Amino acid sequence: MSGLLIRPRIRPRVAVVLVYTAAMCMNGLDSTIVNPALYTIAGDFGRPLSAANTVETAFLVALAVGLPVAGWLGDRFGTKRVFLGALTAFTIASAVCGLAPDLNTLVVARAVQGLAGGLLTPVGMTLLFRAFPPHERMKLAKVLIVPTALMPALGPPLGGLLTEHLSWHWLFFVNVPIGTAAVLLGVFGLREHVEGREGKFDVLGFWLATPALGLLTYALGFGPSQGWTRPAVAVSAALGSVLLVAAVLHQVRAKTPLLRLRLLADRVYGSASALAGVTAAGLMGVLFVFPLLYQASLGASALDAGLSVFPEAVGLMLASQVVDRLLPKLGPRLLTVPALLVAAAVFATLAIPGVAENAWSVRGLMFLIGLVLGTAVLTVQISGFESIGPADMGQAMGLFQIVRTLGGALGIAACAAVIGGGHVTEAAADPGPYRTAVWVTAALVAAGALIALRLPREAPQPPPFDDEEAPPPGEDLAAGEARAVKG
Repeated sequence: MSGLLIRPRIRPRVAVVLVYTAAMCMNGLDSTIVNPALYTIAGDFGRPLSAANTVETAFLVALAVGLPVAGWLGDRFGTKRVFLGALTAFTIASAVCGLAPDLNTLVVARAVQGLAGGLLTPVGMTLLFRAFPPHERMKLAKVLIVPTALMPALGPPLGGLLTEHLSWHWLFFVNVPIGTAAVLLGVFGLREHVEGREGKFDVLGFWLATPALGLLTYALGFGPSQGWTRPAVAVSAALGSVLLVAAVLHQVRAKTPLLRLRLLADRVYGSASALAGVTAAGLMGVLFVFPLLYQASLGASALDAGLSVFPEAVGLMLASQVVDRLLPKLGPRLLTVPALLVAAAVFATLAIPGVAENAWSVRGLMFLIGLVLGTAVLTVQISGFESIGPADMGQAMGLFQIVRTLGGALGIAACAAVIGGGHVTEAAADPGPYRTAVWVTAALVAAGALIALRLPREAPQPPPFDDEEAPPPGEDLAAGEARAVKG
């Protein structure tokens, strides 16, 4: 009987990879899986589609609100405790979403999902990067790409399939067994790390940065479809911008800031964060505008237009298989700069008249975008934290995710502005504005190549050991590194 009570032994690194992947797959799917079901949800609750759209609004805004405090919470209370707490909240909220008797309950539960999701990504990445030293993170490309590329791409078709053949409730119920298993595995397999934070919680920074990101996310996300002059959007954009400026000024001057913006002064990390924002702007912009160009050029349906960009996810998956082989040989700079230049050229090709009219050309170019831009993005994500120590990892991850999230929202907003404000959802007879918007995304990616010149030439290398300094068999490599530094 006592044997049944023995705690299962799980290798910490294996547990980190499995729990992170499960949690991020849930988070990635939920960012896109609900969109095809909004009409059905509105009909079931007897509400207009505009009211059902608040289901997604609540998720996206709450996601942005959770990002600023993620690093502080992980350092203060421990990354394992915060991550598993957020994952538990996400799982319970998923169950509540599936059981929601009315739209208000669904919206509140989606907000809880978004808030938990805003904590999951940076804290989960912190767990992952603390478990693997810099020279071993190249192996993580295959892990990072699944939730960041494949799951969001699978969201719309899977959402439509579940809604049509089961019900929209199952969009949320699928998270419950996965989340429960991941929490149990994390309880037994993850190691706790409490970095600790000196000083009091930055209350002023919290009340400046949190609403700033929430308001800007709302404005950038819904300005293109609702119109930039709509009072809710205009006020959110203006107030969010003012609060963001005030937050930055405060964070730079504060002794114990909520967000350590001074980390951006580091050459490698600062360049990687800027690249994350620029590439997210280009990629999210082209994925937003090209389906509209595809419809304008070919008269294709919305479903066909959506499927036309799916090969991009396949290219990203292939990129994840080659980055860990190419990065040690070429180094971050030599791998990233050409990849971004090729990606910019592919973006520009999509804007050439006649290209969007050929369905197979579109699929091939989308595959190339995923392959080359995915190579650059993964390289930046893996090598950008080389100079960040364990003590600053939580804060660095939080900042990185904030920059990337705002970059993607800005890319979509820029394309929407070029196309023509609130009319972007209608396929116009003249595809000219859409082609111009694609050129904008190509310029953004090309600008990223200039930033990439600041990346290091060499890939992270393992620390040298001689015969006396080599870690004993079975010793964790990170522990061996610490022992070598100590000696």
